[in-house]
Amino acid sequence: MSRAEQHTFHIPVMGLCYTIDTPLKIARFGISSVVSIIEDELVEEMRKYHCLQSGEQYDAITTDVFDFRAKRITAYLDLLNRLVKQQVNLLRTLPFEEGNDLTKYFELLPDNSPVKKTYREMQHSEEGKKKESLQQELRSKIIAGSIDVNIMSKIDKPAYTKSGEPLPLEYSDALSAFRGFANSELDSSVVFSAGYNPRLYAYIENFRDFFPDANGNLKKKIILKVSDYRSALTQGKLMAKKGLWVSEFRIESGLNCGGHAFATDGILLGPILEEFKVKKQEIAAELFEMCSRALTEKKYDAFPQQPGMKITVQGGIGTSNENNFLLGYYDVDGTGWGSPFLLVPEVTNVDDETLHQLATAEKEDYYLSNNSPLGIPFHNFRKSSAQKQMQLRIDKGRPGSPCYKKFLSTNTEFTALPICTASREYQQLKIKQLEEKNLPEQIFEAELKTIVEKDCLCEGLDASILLKNHMPLHHHLKAVTICPGPNLAYFSGIFTLQQMADHIYGRCNLLNSLRRPNMFVNELNLYTDYLKNEISKSIGEINARQAKYLQTFKTNLLEGVDYYKRLLTSIHQESERYLAVMKEDLSNAESWLQNLALPEVVPVK
Repeated sequence: MSRAEQHTFHIPVMGLCYTIDTPLKIARFGISSVVSIIEDELVEEMRKYHCLQSGEQYDAITTDVFDFRAKRITAYLDLLNRLVKQQVNLLRTLPFEEGNDLTKYFELLPDNSPVKKTYREMQHSEEGKKKESLQQELRSKIIAGSIDVNIMSKIDKPAYTKSGEPLPLEYSDALSAFRGFANSELDSSVVFSAGYNPRLYAYIENFRDFFPDANGNLKKKIILKVSDYRSALTQGKLMAKKGLWVSEFRIESGLNCGGHAFATDGILLGPILEEFKVKKQEIAAELFEMCSRALTEKKYDAFPQQPGMKITVQGGIGTSNENNFLLGYYDVDGTGWGSPFLLVPEVTNVDDETLHQLATAEKEDYYLSNNSPLGIPFHNFRKSSAQKQMQLRIDKGRPGSPCYKKFLSTNTEFTALPICTASREYQQLKIKQLEEKNLPEQIFEAELKTIVEKDCLCEGLDASILLKNHMPLHHHLKAVTICPGPNLAYFSGIFTLQQMADHIYGRCNLLNSLRRPNMFVNELNLYTDYLKNEISKSIGEINARQAKYLQTFKTNLLEGVDYYKRLLTSIHQESERYLAVMKEDLSNAESWLQNLALPEVVPVK
């Protein structure tokens, strides 16, 4: 039996720590999740923690060990793999009693699952051979959720020896993290996100687990997180030419998501999904032909037939009806539910203080910030202790963070070795440079803000799990950064895994009392806000390239609105009232866009 016969949703990676051990919490229930492996210091601490919790021997992998980063990741993933297997084996031995993990496994399943139907039949059967037979059948159907990992492709800082000498390229952050996964015992997938890294993609060829065996099976699979069809086709071809098969394209909303936001040029999620729906067979056939040719040239085992290629979607899904519409109308193979699970302590690692703040937050507490040192818009939470710490440092005249981990150190404007734009060192140098320009006060303050609002994510995205588990804090820093998507504004409270699964599958409703527009309208509103911001940055200095970008953005949004207005006739699960409100929301957005005057090009003098 495949995982596809179990749950129709997965839990995406969230931050550095929020899902770092989620497989230990939910994989035994057949739910797949994604672990961040970029932060090897936290990975090592979590290995120590779970070794102690499970009674396994812990042998530290220190920074003095050769290739310590990759070895830490391999050891941690192998530990997760062993512990989840133990959990599943124990699960199969439990009796069918109300409230235990065995019955929970089946209660969590969607009601239309064949396995769930067998479970209900067993429940209603009288004691005897038939009931015992059904129970044995059900035990044989238990399968663990996948322990997948995430690598942000662009976070690939070169590595140096302690004396400052550069190490070979394969010891960079992304390649080391990938090697850690590739050398693990896991039979799962790596999710590549945040764009194309040619060095990383080329490196995959060094590991045989990513190529088919004699039976055409892949021990390790590739998932590409993409924003549109063109990106999927381009990156898929790059992989296929190496004989590498992309097992899943994971489409994520450009703005209606958590963490870093990679906005499209105004192309909305619905039209993107429509293109995948129409061209799904086409892309699979084209990539299969290229992949087969490359495998033959390498003299590797070939796929006996075209392997499966999943299309999944995530970002801003909030109701069972939306979930079902995506699965049905667009024929996607699964959906991702992220931010709502931050309110489920059974699943994610949110410390008590932050959890309470999220559970009682207002819509305005969630916003798209410029806090990331990567220079990419970053979804943030105004009430977080990290935001308070950042402001306190600014007020004291000491903006910036001490930079210990250096994962986001990419700037060489002032130094030979890269430093982080959120670091105190960089911000002091940058502010000094700004002061020497003698700018008008209003312009000076605006530019100063762009400097000091950059915040340390390496420490802030680690802190919550350390606080929750009463573990030693890194460098005594306890401020928490959390990056939920804007969709979390429509959930208030603290929930159980069963409640959230019931919400996803339509067995209950966890939404709060706020009026929540359809997920497509929510994303549209985020994009119109984004366009307003882009226009405000361009006034008085727009050139022909910028003008073309803004016009393309506006045109794509209008085409998206037109698409959604036509889509209304295909949304059958919602009430007439719901559809009428959605139509009104679309009309309002369309009217605003049509009346939007874009800035004029300033001639070059």
